[in-house]
Amino acid sequence: MENVTFNIGDERVCGHLYKPEGMAGKRPALVFTGPYTGVKEQVTGTYAQRLADEGFITLAFDHRNFGESDGAIRQHEEPQKKIDDLGAAVGHLSTLPDVDENRIAAVGICLGGSYALRFAGFDPRVKALATVAAAYVGFPPADDDEAAGKTKWLSSYSDELNALAKGNPGRIPAVTETPNAEAGMPGQEPFDYYGTKRSYSPHWQNSITRLSSYNLGAFDSVVATRYLQDTPSLVVHGTTDAFCSPENAQRAYDMMVGEKALQWIDTTNHIELYDSKEQVDLAIGHISRWMHNHL
Repeated sequence: MENVTFNIGDERVCGHLYKPEGMAGKRPALVFTGPYTGVKEQVTGTYAQRLADEGFITLAFDHRNFGESDGAIRQHEEPQKKIDDLGAAVGHLSTLPDVDENRIAAVGICLGGSYALRFAGFDPRVKALATVAAAYVGFPPADDDEAAGKTKWLSSYSDELNALAKGNPGRIPAVTETPNAEAGMPGQEPFDYYGTKRSYSPHWQNSITRLSSYNLGAFDSVVATRYLQDTPSLVVHGTTDAFCSPENAQRAYDMMVGEKALQWIDTTNHIELYDSKEQVDLAIGHISRWMHNHL
């Protein structure tokens, strides 16, 4: 593993670059984006390291505002900024002498699946796509009750914008084990991963701005499904997932144009596809075969 940095304007992005052992000649490369609040030592690093063993040059990095990367508003989700980060990451990979710039793909896990999808749909440098346990942000409310709930939820949006403008955005824990307490990712399952040594990273913080949820509510990744005609796309999803629903994975897959494949993995929860050996082994196998066939 090699520490790397690249800049977007005057802001620095920090990443980990992995290379296959015994590498000769120019290789295909994969860029990763991952879960909400996640950093490069967690899920994306796990997948990047494993897929380097499969023969790819891989780059896991901290999006701006998170981890070791720059960003004035810490722990703040800004979707367009993350898309721009992915563009800069591909640009950085393209400059490396051992990367074939015509064989670069994007892999997104959990929320990163939304960003990888949106990015791949509109950036012709991305030659293939894989999403794993993806969120697919952007589907409209399923019913009137959900729509009404979202409208009520958005009622405090102006208060949060005002707080941000004053340099004091409202913040909540990313995870908590306290029942019914406010958190970016409420519930026991996210806490079992992020709130324990299971995902320990010195650069992860248990904090997220309240405005982050509003920003995600206004983001549409699903629109990119209609722009993948030249981007072979793989969807990998768990059969049981209370956080990123299998139903939305099927809906997103059905909407994708171009060459595509959907691979189901038996799961009992969402985060098994983060670090559980059996499920991750299967996901890595699917991604490796897809990328070797299409890069």
